[in-house]
Amino acid sequence: MEAEVDRLSLFTVTPLEAARGKPLYRVVEDHIRTLINTGQLVPGDLIPSESQLAKALGVSPGTVKKAITNLVWEKLLFRHQGKGTYVSRVDFEKSLFQFFSYGDAEGRSIRIRKKTTARRRQAGPADICKRLGVEPGSELIYIERVGLIGEQPILVEYSWWPATVVPGLEDESIYIPDFLYAMVLNRYGVPVVRAQETLTADAADDTTATMIGIKPGTPVVVLKRVTYTTGDRIVEVRTTKGRADRFSYKTEIR
Repeated sequence: MEAEVDRLSLFTVTPLEAARGKPLYRVVEDHIRTLINTGQLVPGDLIPSESQLAKALGVSPGTVKKAITNLVWEKLLFRHQGKGTYVSRVDFEKSLFQFFSYGDAEGRSIRIRKKTTARRRQAGPADICKRLGVEPGSELIYIERVGLIGEQPILVEYSWWPATVVPGLEDESIYIPDFLYAMVLNRYGVPVVRAQETLTADAADDTTATMIGIKPGTPVVVLKRVTYTTGDRIVEVRTTKGRADRFSYKTEIR
């Protein structure tokens, strides 16, 4: 279910045809609710756009919009302006969505889906262990993800977690949704409460360049993040590198 095309296949007209006599928006609403309740969609999943859903289900965009609005009120979905709608059993307004936003080169919010490209458990590099505040050589979980607009990769995330915080996450059978922190809360009971970030620029290394389709040495935006849970405990060290021509970053300071 990493690819959005797979997620779109969950939405078919069959359940709609079987439920005659109900307003269409209620049928669409029930269909999405069932996908969530049965675990086919999980917290943190970015669902297909309203226009994609309308086409897949054979209904009007207005019908889909009304169904999604009702599910947002139920707090089963969270609509993030300009970036899409996510499955949510938590209040994303009080999560990191409040503080950071990726955008296009003009600074506008944009829909970015995430694809996990690598994960493993290993002894942590010395500099990462130091930033996490753990002993040198501690077992860490490494997660690498690519962010895409449509099918175009525009950024890559390199993320490190203590293995004691997310045990077993190196197992590829464990599904990682678009919004990773929702899954970490849902599966491991670890809330992300704040983050410290540094924004710089750099030249793309060979690995990053290959992953986002640019030449090595091309300028990239680099966002370094340290993520905290309750008790002021660091749980993640992440570096995000994005195409400077397709990627921007904005933050809200209060």
